[in-house]
Amino acid sequence: MRQFNPDWFKGPYSQWLEYSIKSDAAFCLCCYLFKNELESRGNAGDAFTKNSFKGWSKGTERLRTHFGEVSSIHHKHFNRMQDLINQKQSSQTSFHKQSEKVKSNHRIRLNDLVDVVRFLLRNGLSFRGHNESEDSKYKGLFLELLEFHGDKHLDVGKVILHKATNNDMMICPAIQKDIVDACAKETIKAIIQDLDDDFFGILVDESNDISHKEQMALVIRYVKKREEVIERFLGIVHVNDTSALSLQKTIYDLLLDHSLSSSKLRGQGYGGASNMQGRINGLKSLILQDVPSSYCVHCFAHQLQLTLVALSKKHPDVNNFFDVVTNTLNTIGASFKHREILRQYQVEKLEELLKSGEILTSQGLNQERGLQRPGDTRWGSHFKTLENFLIIFSSIVNVLNDMQQDSLLSLDRFAPKNLLGNIQEFEFVFLLHLFFKMLLFTNELNKALQKKDQDIVNAMRLLDLAKIRLQTMRESELEFLMNEVYSFCGKHDIMIPKMDEDYPRSKRKRSGVSYSHHFSVEIFYAAIDLHLHELNSRFDVVTSDLLLGIACFNPIDSFANYDKDRIMKLAEYYPNEFDDNKLRDLSFQLDSFIVYARMPHSKFINLKGMKDLAIVLAETKLDQTWCHIYLLVKLTLILRVASASVERAFSSMKLIKSDLRNSISEEFLNGCLVCNIERKVFATVSNDAIIDRFQSMKTRRVQL
Repeated sequence: MRQFNPDWFKGPYSQWLEYSIKSDAAFCLCCYLFKNELESRGNAGDAFTKNSFKGWSKGTERLRTHFGEVSSIHHKHFNRMQDLINQKQSSQTSFHKQSEKVKSNHRIRLNDLVDVVRFLLRNGLSFRGHNESEDSKYKGLFLELLEFHGDKHLDVGKVILHKATNNDMMICPAIQKDIVDACAKETIKAIIQDLDDDFFGILVDESNDISHKEQMALVIRYVKKREEVIERFLGIVHVNDTSALSLQKTIYDLLLDHSLSSSKLRGQGYGGASNMQGRINGLKSLILQDVPSSYCVHCFAHQLQLTLVALSKKHPDVNNFFDVVTNTLNTIGASFKHREILRQYQVEKLEELLKSGEILTSQGLNQERGLQRPGDTRWGSHFKTLENFLIIFSSIVNVLNDMQQDSLLSLDRFAPKNLLGNIQEFEFVFLLHLFFKMLLFTNELNKALQKKDQDIVNAMRLLDLAKIRLQTMRESELEFLMNEVYSFCGKHDIMIPKMDEDYPRSKRKRSGVSYSHHFSVEIFYAAIDLHLHELNSRFDVVTSDLLLGIACFNPIDSFANYDKDRIMKLAEYYPNEFDDNKLRDLSFQLDSFIVYARMPHSKFINLKGMKDLAIVLAETKLDQTWCHIYLLVKLTLILRVASASVERAFSSMKLIKSDLRNSISEEFLNGCLVCNIERKVFATVSNDAIIDRFQSMKTRRVQL
């Protein structure tokens, strides 16, 4: 081995010269890196690049020759090597910078898309237009809002639509649906986190959409500390089979999709369909078999409406009365011309009453009345129908008169003539006033039952109030009602029969019953008695141990109905939450609690219901001291007395899936409904959370 001189690797040579101990040779690193270029220039035999340098005796001279001048090949390669070492100028760094810029623009663009989608979902608006081409004058709300937003914000306008990098505009229907799906899932995630694995109840109902598909809506009800009772819409599912078993599986699958355990279910609420309410094979019975403490209370509002339906079927005069009302409204409402004439008559009548001073002008008064059609399943629709009929009675008579006179064919004149004769009879007017009064008493209950935070105790009290008012009307208000009917008939030139004369059952035969007896006994007393009977029979559930126990825990009037034995019996209906030891603790807690609650200046004085009781327990932190009492109150609040939240979901469904959007997909419909109905929760979901979920749903062109 030749003598190796370590000084060669000092000074300027140390920057580029490499020594191999194995081969006892030296290499020029910078030239070696670019040896392919040297070969192309005919320098392949250079000892410092390909074959290595071993001539140590002439090493210094050879090194200087290889190093050369500033313009030599070695210097060029050395500078290129320095550039390669400099990370800020490397191609990798340049590509990384470009990628960060693409990601930044992508996030700005995606954030703007989410803002546009938020606005459309919150207001239940459509996304797409009929023509979304470049030359279209109206491209649909989604593209129009996106373009408008870009014009108002220059930083956004530089990266959206056709200014997007690599044509990554992200405006196709599939992207829109993915964003909506991400919004819905993040909204439901917020709801589930708010529930926090606590007990809950479910409200379920079915309805057909505009395309005649059977849809099942699911709402959960739970109690949150320091907040009111909460009801949240979880989703809507298309069901091909509406049998109880099929609905049960659909409900369990939907709960499982949202990581909700059926073991936490403590309440059920349904409509009046037999497949849900059946005692043997109904949906509620099947779920009760799986979760014994998931008690079901029939929708009070639905039952209230059904009492009137049952009454009309059992009383022939009442049934005939509602048939006349419905036919009258259908006959006039079937024609736009007749409805416009009705509106004109109302305007003229209003001006006449204002001039005479019979009515006064003020904000909210004397609103225009329409033809409200009654429906067996629409809560309060019969009351609204009769109220409008009373107010615009003279206008209805005038329209029917015009229809009768304007008809060229005798057959066309028959319907308005027959209806006109029916509504201008004393008996029709009597029934109109009677049922308006009866429905007025239950209308307050009907409205109260549609509140989200209504509890069973208050519903029972309102139901009792309605029964008392009906009973009072039966006992003492017949004469007052007759006077109102007489006054009404006098204003509208309707003949009043002599009450002591016989009431004619038919044209050929007298009945032997006077008009007075017919109107008082056969109609007035009979209708009220039937109504009370239906209310008592359909709401017999209020006499059960479950609801009586809740009533005995009602804080109204300083717990005036307090009954410890019934409350303890109520707790026994929840064996999973109250075993023998906890029942004993509950008994001790009740003894202390009732004394504390009735003390002067206690915060439990003047509470209005179970909801207020739960809130005060949480606010004073006594829910920790009397934890078993708070748990029992919470379980009772989960029981729902009306399924108004589900009905509101169906109302939103009709707005979103309309005649113009009847082909909307099930998944997209569900996403729109969740964000629209739960807009308050949706507003708390950040854009970043939606963007992260959107990006993770599938592989995107740009990965953030």
